[in-house]
Amino acid sequence: MVNKITVVGAGNVGATAAQRIAEKELSRTVVLVDIAEGTPQGKGLDQWESAPIEGFDTRIIGTNGYDETANSDIVVITAGIARKPGMSRDDLLNTNAGIVKSVSEQIAKTSPNAILIIVSNPLDVMCYVAKSVTGFPRERVIGMAGVLDSARYRSFLAEALSISVHDIQAMVLGGHGDTMVPLISYTTVSGIPILQLMKKEQLDPIVDRARNGGAEIVKFLKTGSAYYAPSSGAVQMVEAIVKDQKRILPCSAWLQGEYGMTDVFLGVPVKLGKGGIEQILEIELTADEQAALAKSADAVREPMSVVKL
Repeated sequence: MVNKITVVGAGNVGATAAQRIAEKELSRTVVLVDIAEGTPQGKGLDQWESAPIEGFDTRIIGTNGYDETANSDIVVITAGIARKPGMSRDDLLNTNAGIVKSVSEQIAKTSPNAILIIVSNPLDVMCYVAKSVTGFPRERVIGMAGVLDSARYRSFLAEALSISVHDIQAMVLGGHGDTMVPLISYTTVSGIPILQLMKKEQLDPIVDRARNGGAEIVKFLKTGSAYYAPSSGAVQMVEAIVKDQKRILPCSAWLQGEYGMTDVFLGVPVKLGKGGIEQILEIELTADEQAALAKSADAVREPMSVVKL
């Protein structure tokens, strides 16, 4: 347990993440921040009133400012507008870059030693914004993308094979978007290579569905985007850091030569512990996977080059 975790953005993703952090008692205090007057206060109070029922003692505080966030150990940034039907993650670029820049400036002042977990979209570019504005080392600016993308991929495989999600090991790398890279060569069921259990023509639609998992939910909801799975992904990362679990998870990290990529945030396997990213693992990829990862990096660099800081 740490002393304080801040969640910026009291929308569906942020509020759900705050509740889950409290229920797991990962910190003594959770601060929920949002610019909407009354929203974080109301949701924070509602969540705190669930404590006697759910059995947690983590105190949840809602605020419109950053004084209460001072000296946070971890800050989860979910602030920004959500996608609407027909809107790509990159369509959110200009609006959300301004929001994440403002948030990052505040956090750098009030919690200069915090570890940042970025959830706002377009994810990889927002990580770049946060790192550039705060000046934090790469170990302490991490994007939540691969955890979510891998969970979607695993859930679709479990459904197709009619087996438990617990038995599926899979990882999705690359940018959080249409160019994400599900690693078929590392996809197994209790150690059994996936292509021994289904044909490639059966697997290909599942890979495509994983790439478009967020858009599928947006299409259903019409006025919002996914939040149960994204908040779970963020909290899994928070837990790995708080408990120093040394988990190997796919996260967006600032690459400096790894996988032949430099100066770009991209989803890769990392070891998460109390220091944030403690190691970036370079695993062997097939030629197709390496090419797909390079293509994904290019797709991240393009909006990075036009974002205004």
